[in-house]
Amino acid sequence: MGRLDWVVAGAYLVGVVALGMWLGRRQEGASDYFLGKRGLPWWAILVSVVATETSALTIISIPGIGYRGDLTFLQLAFGYLLGRLGVAWLLLPAYMRGDLQTAYEVLGARWGDGARRTSSALFMLTRALGDSVRVFATAIPLAVITGWSYPVSILALGAATLLYTYTGGLRAVVWVDVVQWCVYVVAGAAALYAAHEMAPLGLRAAAAAEKLRVLDLRLSLTDPYTLLAALVGGALLSAASHGTDHLIVQRLLATRSLRAARLALVGSGVVVIFQFALFLLVGTALWAAYPAGQALRGDEVFPRFVTTHLAGGLAGLAVAGILAAAMSTVASSLNSLASATTHDYYAPLTGRRGDDAGLLRAGRAFTALWAVVLVGGALLFRRREAPVVVVALSIASLSYGALLGAFVLARVARVRESDAVAALLLGTLLMGAVVFAAPLASLLGAPPLLVAWSRLAWPWYVPLGTALTIGIGLAASFVPRRKVVAAWAPARRPDEASRAGRP
Repeated sequence: MGRLDWVVAGAYLVGVVALGMWLGRRQEGASDYFLGKRGLPWWAILVSVVATETSALTIISIPGIGYRGDLTFLQLAFGYLLGRLGVAWLLLPAYMRGDLQTAYEVLGARWGDGARRTSSALFMLTRALGDSVRVFATAIPLAVITGWSYPVSILALGAATLLYTYTGGLRAVVWVDVVQWCVYVVAGAAALYAAHEMAPLGLRAAAAAEKLRVLDLRLSLTDPYTLLAALVGGALLSAASHGTDHLIVQRLLATRSLRAARLALVGSGVVVIFQFALFLLVGTALWAAYPAGQALRGDEVFPRFVTTHLAGGLAGLAVAGILAAAMSTVASSLNSLASATTHDYYAPLTGRRGDDAGLLRAGRAFTALWAVVLVGGALLFRRREAPVVVVALSIASLSYGALLGAFVLARVARVRESDAVAALLLGTLLMGAVVFAAPLASLLGAPPLLVAWSRLAWPWYVPLGTALTIGIGLAASFVPRRKVVAAWAPARRPDEASRAGRP
């Protein structure tokens, strides 16, 4: 990168942080901080949803997947759209009624605080684990560009992200998302153009090598990128992430109406299809134009190409887009984690539900606390062989199936709170054994069941977790509960027993 590129990248990052802090200069309370007073336009929420769910991982990992393989990853985006359609018509009406602050208040209204806090805790646990991977992912381009170590890059990004998230709240996060999404899409288009100029016949060569294949019609539970896995697994993954994960639900709650929330949610599914296609094609074009990338890890190919082959300030703009996109994902996580902690735990346990100013102070404190947790988790992350997008989605699948299953169980009248809590906890525990089957099998001497689970492709994790949770909850609902009569309870008088229908 030349001097101009460094100036562009530096100016952009300073501007993004300054914009976020400026937007948060007049926070009036917790509702403003966490939901933007429920007045954000649907199109901004649409862009924020797309940027939040795909920004860092899309820019870093998806080109690497296209570089190493073909375009079959795109099938998942079709499943994602199906899942969003289901959430828009089945779950969003319940979220938009009343004055909900978090997704898990729906389960609390159905059963009680036990179900609400259990589901919220599972969200926080898996979000913290998954986003620690995302923080690590954000450090990859910075380390590649600057030559810094991963720990230094992680600490620098964590500090910069916390600066505007702590001050600006959700409004700042959403509007910064809009800016950075535009920048990183332009960066992707610029990289695709540059790669095409370097190898004008690259796409023809890619087609001959079957790297432009989109559909895989094979029936397989071990291959992650088949059409069946994409449509079923992708749909349920999207239904869980956009219908039960507060990271996304928080944005939908910040819209002005049910119609606006539906437009934002379904529209984001359409945009994601085109965005995945763009960055997969970037990877395919780089396969022809950048053979030196064969010596790099897949997650490093695109950042290295940007810094060595884009000129005239475009490299600086692309780098700024990568870093800002990565920061937006972390900022969104910090705000949603702080929101769930504040409203699902702090407010009810301290009796400060109506203290908007006090909840704002608590929310900012929890934002700083979660920043420490995510940065610490990223510093401990060591898994390097798999693309970070796959690692993050696999970790998210620990609880996504359980949470989606709990929302389905909420529609079954006979299921009690204790049944739902048991299903949530046991479903997550069983999925932990599935997701981590490979290391567990190695540790325990390769028992056949764990070996078989280790071969299951990750898009099937959420469908399996959902089925397990529903099955456990329904089975538990048929277990009778013994009624315990307190020793001090007075005996019934004969006339009371007669009115109760007993001899």
